[in-house]
This record gives sequence, structure tokens and C-alpha cells, in this order.
Amino acid sequence: MKVFVVLFLLLLLLQFSTLHVLSCSPTTKFHSKSIDYIKKSCAATIYRRLCYRSLSIYASKIDANPKLLVRTALNVTLKATKSTSRLMKKLSRIHGLKPRVAAAMADCLEEMADSVFEIRNSLAEIDHIIRDDPDFALAISDIQTWVSAALTDEDTCMDGFEGKAMNGYVKTRVRRHIIKVAHYTSNALALINRFASTQENPS
Repeated sequence: MKVFVVLFLLLLLLQFSTLHVLSCSPTTKFHSKSIDYIKKSCAATIYRRLCYRSLSIYASKIDANPKLLVRTALNVTLKATKSTSRLMKKLSRIHGLKPRVAAAMADCLEEMADSVFEIRNSLAEIDHIIRDDPDFALAISDIQTWVSAALTDEDTCMDGFEGKAMNGYVKTRVRRHIIKVAHYTSNALALINRFASTQENPS
């Protein structure tokens, strides 16, 4: 019986030691560092909870790297924009839409296509940015311009669905999705601005 108790205690001690080693492993510390970096970066955005929730799942990929953070934020924004654009195409095919609703949908689809184009341009440009490059300021300015334009396109789309004459179902679904896309875009722009300021004024 005593031998069994001793073996049981040794097994518990071994399990505790293993858990302690895992909790202090470089991988765990690395992940924690990346998470903390994302949380700190998202503090510069308006929609902090959305920022953290959408980017923290890519913590290991971002690796506390400001350029990778911006690229990931733009990728998340692009996916949301394309998904919303596809949804709007389906809604635009609903039979019996009022002329004003159909016109608003057509305009919105065009705005979203422009938004996708601008975010894609931003992603392409961010890949070519190199720290301490003499053209950094120009490149980041182009990205800021494109993402700002995408945000304006999304706001314009929402404006088109103002008024009581709009189909309630279509209006509600479009606005809900466009607002979320606009929040993603706003967060991406804030992270781009933060990236620009840290590069221009490195600590």
C-alpha cells in the first residue's frame, strides 16, 4: 500500500513538473508577447474589441511585427468587404425591389467594388514597404489614401439606404454588413497611421 502511495505521489509530481515546463516554454511566452502587442496596438483604434477579436487569432503569424499587423488587418478587411459584396449581389436579385431600392443597391455594389480595389492596392503596396526606405513616406501615404477612400465608399453606400421608403429587410441587412466592414476598415486605417508614426519616430 505504501509503495502505491509513493508511486502515486511521484506521478503527481511528474505531471506538475511537466505543466510547469509547458507554461514557461518559449512558445507560450512568444504567443503571450504577440497577444500583448496586438492588444496594445488595438488601443489606437476606435473599435478596439473588434480589432482584438479579429487579429488575436493570427497572433503567431503577426509576431509583434507592425508591418505584418497592418497586412493582417487589411486582409481581414478585404475578406469582409468581398463577403459583403457577394451578399449584396444576392440581395440585388430579389424579385420586386422598388426602383429606389434597386438604384441604391446598384450604387452600393459599385462602391463596394471600388472598396475591394482600393484595399487590394493597399495590400500590394504594404508588401513592398521596407523600413528606412527613402520612399516609405510616399508609399504609406498612398496606402492611407486608398484605405480612406474605401471607408468613404462604404459610408456613401450606407447613405444611399437612408429614408423610410427603403425596403426594411434589404436596408437592415445591407446596413448591418456595411457598418461592420466600415469598422474593419476604420481599424485598419488606425493601425496604418500608427505604423506610419512609429516608423517616422522610432522609439
